[in-house]
Formats: sequence, C-alpha cells, structure tokens
Amino acid sequence: MFRFDAVLMWFRRDLRVADNAALYAALKAARRVYCVFVYDTEILDVLPSRADRRVEFIVQSVDELGRDLVTRGGQLMVLHGSARVEIPRLANRLGVQAVYANHDYEPGALARDAAVAQALKPCEFLTRKDQVIFEKDEILTQGGTPFSVFTPYKNAWLKKLDPFFLKPYPVEGYTGNMAQPPGKFPAFTLAGLGFKPTNLQALGIAGGANSAQQLFTDFVPRMARYREARDFPAIRGPSYLSVHLRFGTISIREIARAAWQAAGDGDDEGAATWLSELIWRDFYFMILHHHPRVVSCAFKPAYDAIRWPNDKALFDAWCAGRTGYPIVDAAIRQINQTGYMHNRLRMIAASFLVKDLLVDWRLGEKYFADHLNDFDLAANNGGWQWAASTGCDAQPYFRIFNPVTQSQKFDPDGAFIRRYVPELAGCDGRTIHAPWTLSADAQRAAGVVIGRDYPAPVVDHAAARLRVLEMFKTVKA
Repeated sequence: MFRFDAVLMWFRRDLRVADNAALYAALKAARRVYCVFVYDTEILDVLPSRADRRVEFIVQSVDELGRDLVTRGGQLMVLHGSARVEIPRLANRLGVQAVYANHDYEPGALARDAAVAQALKPCEFLTRKDQVIFEKDEILTQGGTPFSVFTPYKNAWLKKLDPFFLKPYPVEGYTGNMAQPPGKFPAFTLAGLGFKPTNLQALGIAGGANSAQQLFTDFVPRMARYREARDFPAIRGPSYLSVHLRFGTISIREIARAAWQAAGDGDDEGAATWLSELIWRDFYFMILHHHPRVVSCAFKPAYDAIRWPNDKALFDAWCAGRTGYPIVDAAIRQINQTGYMHNRLRMIAASFLVKDLLVDWRLGEKYFADHLNDFDLAANNGGWQWAASTGCDAQPYFRIFNPVTQSQKFDPDGAFIRRYVPELAGCDGRTIHAPWTLSADAQRAAGVVIGRDYPAPVVDHAAARLRVLEMFKTVKA
C-alpha cells in the first residue's frame, strides 16, 4: 500500500541514484515517482564568472544522473529558473501529492526551502538526511547543548556510531516506481545556461557518480597511508573526493563506512585519520545549524571588535600569488589554475592572509568561496575561522604559521613550489623556501632575480607576527 499516488523527487546536492535517502523514501512511498533538477538562477546569476568549473561539473553530473535514471525506467526533468517558482509550478502541473528532497543546511537554502514548502501547500514537502552521518541535534553534550570543541564532539560521534547509521538505502529494489513525465523537457548544455567551458577536462576532473567511484576505488588502497601522506601537497595523499561530496555524487555513508571498518580497533591509523576528517565535516555542519550567525560574524563575538587594516595592495598580492613567500604563492596559484587547494595549504594560505597580511578572514573566505570547486559554506567558514582564531575550536591566536618552516616541513624538496612557481625552478631544495636570502650571485645562478623575476616578501613575517599579537591582545575574548 502506497502513501501517495504520485510524488516529485527534487535532486539538489545529491546527484546520484545509489544510496540516496530522499529518493529511497519517495520510491517506497509512492506508486509513481517523477524526478527533477533545477539549474537555479538565484545561485547561477550571482556567480562571479561565466567560466565556473563547478557549473561544468554539475552539468556533467546532471547529464550522467539523467542517463542513469533512464536505464531504470525514469527520466530527469531539467529546468532553468528560480527553484522557488519552478518546483511548486511543476508539482502543480504533475498533480503530485508530495515533493521529496534531501536536507540542506545553509541559510539561503533553508529560506528557499521554506518558500517552496509554503508555495506547495497542501502538497507536502518532505526532506531526509543525506549529506552527513549526524546532523542538527543528533550529537549533543551531556547537558543537551551543542558542542563547540571538536575533540569531545568527535568522541561523542564515535560513541554513538553503529552500523545502522552507515547502512545504504537500497534504492535499486524500488526503481520500478519511476515515472515518465508528460511532454518533453529540454537538456541544458553549458552554453545554454550562459556559461563557458573551463579547463576542467584538462585537469582530469569529471563530474558524475562513475567518476566519484573511480576516485574512491583509487583511494581505498592508499587510505592506510593517509595520516603520513595527507600533509604533503606534492604527493598523492588525499582522496580528492571533496567536490563529489559537495555535490553528492558519492554517498557520505559509503565512504564513512569504509573508513570506519578499516579503522577497526585503531590498528589502521590512516583510516582513523580520514574518518576524523569526515567527522570534522559533520562538526561544521552542526555549528552552522546552531550558529548561523557565523556566516558573517566571528563564532567568538569579541573578535568582531578587531579592526583589520585590510591593505588592498597586500590582499591583491595574495590573490595573485605574488607575496614573495613561495609556499603561499604556490597554494594560491593552485586554486587559481585548478579550483583546488590542498588542505595543508589552505591552512597555510589562510594563516598568512590573516596573521601576516592582517586582512579580515571574511575576505579570504569569500575568495575561496568564489574559486574552490568543492566550496561548502560550513567547512569553508569553519576552516577560515579556525585559521583566524575567531571560531569554535580555533587554534589559539598566538599560534601563527611560519610560512618558511611550513614550506620546509611539508614541501621539503620544493617539488610542489616548482610546479606552480616555475620562476623558482632553478633554486635547490634548501633555498627555494626563502629565495630572498640568496646572494645576488646565487640568484643569477638560479635564474631568478628577486624583485624582478619573483617578488620580494611583501611583509616581514617576524614583524607581522608581533603586530597581529598586539591586535589580538587588545580584545577580551
């Protein structure tokens, strides 16, 4: 017995069929399930560039999702417009009794969903948890309050976890309820959406669930080395699944289950470390849910009193990868050229912007938001506030990354720097981290004259460190 005759499944940040919580719920609840994706103009129209790798990734993922649904007897209706308008209009046209979707947690998305739910009435709007393992109030302190420090949150998360929370949703057994929509719906190309091709293909990045599975298959045998390899940007240490998690082309339950099972009793430190990174992701979603003000304000309100100098020339140098600090410049050039930045480099680049250049963390956060393929509001905000020492579980303000020692430790031979800062290719592994210390003769021998071929440091790290310490000391946190 079905609860509904017909429902609409609205795909958003879950561009896959397999192990999709809302799709599973819809298929079990209704005799006919229609499927839709909306290229939401409220999101697309405010993007800073018409050449956006994320849009190209989404187009690829939506096209693959559509093909997958066809093989299962369904069809993906693809619309272009405001989701607030298009979803209620389509639901009315189809005569469905409910619209299913997976939870979203960002303030803008919550406002959109509230508007859709209101416009749908009396049609129901039903959502499910799919992006995270635990959400909202599922992990709380013994006093019933949200955690604000990661380690006790992680301990509570692991204590609550059992196989039930990692079980996949067996969508495949119910796809006979897929329905064919009346009429024809156009397929949207990148150009049809008003966007231009990027270098996504040249970078070897592809959207869709098949690509996600290939990356995951590649990472599984490397997982055991994750703890040692993850901090070195010149080697293949990470999973590179972050953009797939962002757009839901792979299930968080699938990869968390693999990490949890491999971690076992603590024998596999690589898997345990990777699982910890996935828990950080849940943690930041939880913080955003309970403290939506962090979108524009410091988690620790006292730090909003800091008046950052925000020197435009220094910020522009950082954005261009022309600060004179090779590891920082390599990191920024990586994101500019690829839309990706290694996680260790995100911390180094963020710390340098805030604590060396004295630029407000919100400016850096927005820069990452505009450029990262895997941009996720919760994680991006949490990471920047951690680096700026303004957030929950932040590093203490007096812990300031030294860009030279970070470079020496995590890119010891300078291999990553040479890849993105070719001006320094002639420097050896000892001098490449601080090329301004080379004598004039040594610079000429290395084929780089500092101040001509590569910039001198825009600030002195030691002096900048003292300035930022004084700024923080004036605030009573």
